[in-house]
Amino acid sequence: QVQLVESGGGLVPPGGSLRLSCVGSGSVLNNYNMGWYRQAPGKSRELVARIFSGGATVYATSVKDRFTISRDNAKNAVFMQMDSLKPDDTAVYYCNFNRLIGNINYWGQGTQVTVSS
Repeated sequence: QVQLVESGGGLVPPGGSLRLSCVGSGSVLNNYNMGWYRQAPGKSRELVARIFSGGATVYATSVKDRFTISRDNAKNAVFMQMDSLKPDDTAVYYCNFNRLIGNINYWGQGTQVTVSS
């Protein structure tokens, strides 16, 4: 059974930085697309960033040039460096591993990121 475990969330002041990590276990996952989503209170879950199995990346407009997604295929892991954090970045962040063949999606349990002074 595949399990995704996230870490790295926390409370930071505006302008601060955090690095989120997500490690998958239970299967070979290095051919999956990996991504981060977030959900703020009262809002729908939204895509923040995605890194495809070939290495290409996409970012939400609101985080472009502030967040950087990366992956380590040997460790079945995805990371996201978040810099210049803003209060609007406050949300629960979820990692996602996706494979189009078979329409397979795996989700992490979520990690809280709070940006506040």
